[in-house]
Amino acid sequence: MVDLRRARPDEYDAIGALTVAAYEPFLLGPDDDYRTRLTDVAGRDRDAEVWVAAEDGPSGVVVLGNVTLCPPGSPWCELARDGEGEFRMLAVAPAAQGRGVGAALAGLVVDRFRAEGARGVVLSSLTGMAGAHRLYERLGFTRAAARDWSPVPGVDLVAYELDLGREPRTDQRTEHP
Repeated sequence: MVDLRRARPDEYDAIGALTVAAYEPFLLGPDDDYRTRLTDVAGRDRDAEVWVAAEDGPSGVVVLGNVTLCPPGSPWCELARDGEGEFRMLAVAPAAQGRGVGAALAGLVVDRFRAEGARGVVLSSLTGMAGAHRLYERLGFTRAAARDWSPVPGVDLVAYELDLGREPRTDQRTEHP
């Protein structure tokens, strides 16, 4: 069973390594400065909130994925406007991809911001992250092309938003008796 909870300091190194492993295909080589931001889990958890999906494994707890939830006013916010929540760096360990871990973490973020009364949730994603884009769209996020941006030359980010005033989409399969 997967447990969704706040990251613990003793897990920061493993979370950083997991995040880099998930983002590796999208980094601009071994000297990409973003690698440092991905591994700075302590900094993210200090200035925002790092949440994990974890499960018991044969050698103890295994972190399967993580997400940075950016509360209003967090320096990790890039797109959020008044009344919006934002999340960043959703990452799932390559070996755990396809198991619903990313959807569970994104759902946790959406539920949290909905409970806090946010009117929407936003995020940025690299243009090449097609699998992540499909996940966000399944969860009801829509492209917000007017909010696309580039933090540095050669890195183009696309924006997604979810209007929390609408009911979430339910594209999940259901079994009928």
